Amino acid sequence: MFTGIIQTVGRIARLEPRGGDVRLHVDSTDLDLTDVQLGDSIAVSGVCLTAVTLEPHGFGADVSNETLALTTLGALKPGDPVNLEKALRLADRLGGHMVSGHVDGLSKVVSITPDGRSQRWTFEVPAALARYIAAKGSICIDGTSLTVNEVSGLRFGVNLIPHTVEHTAFRARRAGDAVNIEVDVVARYIERLLSGGEAPKLDEAFLKQHGFA
Repeated sequence: MFTGIIQTVGRIARLEPRGGDVRLHVDSTDLDLTDVQLGDSIAVSGVCLTAVTLEPHGFGADVSNETLALTTLGALKPGDPVNLEKALRLADRLGGHMVSGHVDGLSKVVSITPDGRSQRWTFEVPAALARYIAAKGSICIDGTSLTVNEVSGLRFGVNLIPHTVEHTAFRARRAGDAVNIEVDVVARYIERLLSGGEAPKLDEAFLKQHGFA
């Protein structure tokens, strides 16, 4: 589990093809890895990955074909910034909200506009995810815990304060970019309990419409 409070921004050092999938090497010089062991979880832009190598300036993690296809990790290139957070410990402060690191789908950045010293960001999500997003509820975007300001159809807005923009990979995002979305885990479980149905599937039509597939 994670909190959605980004600890640092890392960089993709290299992507190493391995038997059809990829080993992702992350330069995380500013992330203290002294308490991390092989097999520990680290969230990379909201995707929970397992550290399989610990390196002088970072770590390596294996990424399956499914994760590459269904998250933004499949489009990463060397030098790209990624949000990083180590797994939550029982003694840690829960400054954001409970985040699993299991991405529900992709969203598109629709617009970024100034709002005082902050920025107002608008995102569009697939219909399968829109019903889990509520005004004043929590949302995890690229691993960052944020509060939803408003919801209109398939679109929702959040405010990013200067600190969030400066200390996360949001500073490199632009309108039209894809981001990883994890809806509030409580909303997912309530939906499943009430409907007895399956968890939402990634909307392939949405991906093709916006050029993500």
